[in-house]
Amino acid sequence: DEEELLQERLYELESEHKDLDDVIDRLARTPPIDFLQMQRLKKRKLQLKDDIQRIKSRLLPDIIA
Repeated sequence: DEEELLQERLYELESEHKDLDDVIDRLARTPPIDFLQMQRLKKRKLQLKDDIQRIKSRLLPDIIA
């Protein structure tokens, strides 16, 4: 079922997004800070956020009134 697959993918993406949050937080507190690595992780996190939003909008399409 497509909805089931989307739910699974959504769970994976949200999990990865949270993991990246933790990694970024750890990196920020551990000198010396690798700004290039931090930038790459934040960019990946934004990509994940976009993917999560895309899937959520497919699962809960806007209702046109």
